Amino acid sequence: MFFTRLLSSVVLVVLALVTILTGGYLLAAVLLFLSLTAFHELMKACKLSGEQGRISGLEWTGGIGISVYYLVMVFAKERSYLFLILITILIAYMFLYVFTFPKYRAEQIMCAFFCVAYAPVMLSFIYLVRVLPYGIYTVWMIFISSWICDTCAYLSGMLLGKHKLAPVLSPKKSVEGAIGGIIGSALVGALYGYFMVEAVISEQQITWIFVLISAIGAVVSQVGDLAASAIKRNHEIKDYGKLIPGHGGVMDRFDSVIFTAPMIYFLALLLIHG
Repeated sequence: MFFTRLLSSVVLVVLALVTILTGGYLLAAVLLFLSLTAFHELMKACKLSGEQGRISGLEWTGGIGISVYYLVMVFAKERSYLFLILITILIAYMFLYVFTFPKYRAEQIMCAFFCVAYAPVMLSFIYLVRVLPYGIYTVWMIFISSWICDTCAYLSGMLLGKHKLAPVLSPKKSVEGAIGGIIGSALVGALYGYFMVEAVISEQQITWIFVLISAIGAVVSQVGDLAASAIKRNHEIKDYGKLIPGHGGVMDRFDSVIFTAPMIYFLALLLIHG
């Protein structure tokens, strides 16, 4: 299992490098695929998917809405249209709720909209960060704040972990591990900023900005990890899917990235482009 997990991680890193460095349509297409997969995983976990392989009305509505959202994100010049698409998806769900009543319960409609907003919309911020000025540099902060944090938290917890962070939800995670993840993320962010980005964005103290972004992102990423675990516990499943060998589904591997992507976007706007 360890070597399967390691090999999958290497492949993911290589694919991330190629996809994000290329950017543009390739990045948007990959994110759309990941978003639709994550949406399906969440709907299945929440028991909202169709029976016997059929696609339910809730899935059709969400899938079409997510696809339109990504098309608007890529081709529309005005980003505020994305809010219009989100509201339209919600209204579409209410149409489905009203005109098929009593087929779906209110909590099912609310949960389905949550499945749209949770992974698909939040993952889209990877693209939104990438298209910012200097986005080819700042986009990597998403992964430093999540994947580097995960690794450092795991190693710190193994070596120093004594106090449980969330004993009921995730007994193996420790306060020491969480702190180690934040420090490790901040350190890698500092090194990345100093050696790779400082010369490009020389008019700002980018190293210290990246330290701050990495640290805040690391805190948020750990909440994202625990949130995805909590949903699995509530619905009594081990993994969201089997797409990524050794890791599970998209939600299992990108749980922390889902939270860090929008946070890095707004921190970049505030601290770098503000």
